[in-house]
Amino acid sequence: MLIFQDLVQDPALDAVVSEEKTLSIIDLIVDGGTGSILIISVLFVMLFVALYIYFERIFAIKAASKIDSNFMNQIRDHVSNGKLEAAKLLCAQTDSPVARLTEKGISRIGKPLDDINTAIENAGTLEVYKLEKNVSVLATVAGAAPMIGFLGTVIGMILAFHQMASNGGQAEMGSLASGIYTAMTTTVAGLIVGIIAYIGYNHLVNRTDKVVHKMEANAVEFLDLLNEPL
Repeated sequence: MLIFQDLVQDPALDAVVSEEKTLSIIDLIVDGGTGSILIISVLFVMLFVALYIYFERIFAIKAASKIDSNFMNQIRDHVSNGKLEAAKLLCAQTDSPVARLTEKGISRIGKPLDDINTAIENAGTLEVYKLEKNVSVLATVAGAAPMIGFLGTVIGMILAFHQMASNGGQAEMGSLASGIYTAMTTTVAGLIVGIIAYIGYNHLVNRTDKVVHKMEANAVEFLDLLNEPL
């Protein structure tokens, strides 16, 4: 019982526990060596780019999805009454992809429906391109970040085995641990960045699809309006 109490109260053990509790992320990066610092720096830049694109796009898509629920009813009234200029003005005052597609269709009224439909489709393609701006970069980060992390893994293992080979196959555990430490740190960092970018990419794709479906629904509603008997 006395021996157990001595072990619990041993200052050396207390120092080890204290050191483990104060280990920070910066310590993890710095202690991995130059290779770990370089690779994690690259991953940090990629993470910053991914987060910037995600939040910039999410606000842009959110703004694009907002439209007055009474918008199409107003367009219907203006077109039915022959007030095309008023309809165009309403579209110009409404900053959304749906309004721009509708304005393109109104400007083609009087031409064959196929021409109107083609004009709306072309305008829709441009709007989708605007919504998807830089989203592909997130996909690239999601795929490249884990590979860069694995590159650090390979480099760390090479350093560990090189140290072992240089010492005739009898390297110290501290030297081996340093290389393995670098390998594991960069792997974790790469996976974290890749997961964040992957989730962000899929969320943006899902939000973009909802806006595209809304655009298609309003385009169909506008074409049906033109087909209605006067």
